[in-house]
Amino acid sequence: MPDRTHTYRVTTTWTGNTGQGTAAYRAYSRNHTHTASGKPDLPGSSDPAFLGDPTRWNPEDLLLASLSVCHKLWYLALCAQADITVLSYQDHAEATMQEEPNGAGQFTNATLSPRITITPESDITTVQTP
Repeated sequence: MPDRTHTYRVTTTWTGNTGQGTAAYRAYSRNHTHTASGKPDLPGSSDPAFLGDPTRWNPEDLLLASLSVCHKLWYLALCAQADITVLSYQDHAEATMQEEPNGAGQFTNATLSPRITITPESDITTVQTP
């Protein structure tokens, strides 16, 4: 059996040293850049609630995006295997994070809400089967 190991490499570089480093909690920016060979840079920060830049991707955005994309890829593959032709797929995903008094937090739910368009020849009952 062939080796099915996949390796991914991403470099995250903190770009938020405003001259004082981390001398104080509010003295630095949370900004960073994710880079990977052959791909465009992805600007990141923390959520604005945690002193982040609202114009950059935060870890919570990226986690929800990963859930949404994983579901999309799985769904499209299942449709292709079942001879269902998907013409469009858009997911309006939403998640909730509960912040604890000590500042820690965790996602308490995530809801994926994909809207799919299929060809008239595709079997709608197969698409709707859970």
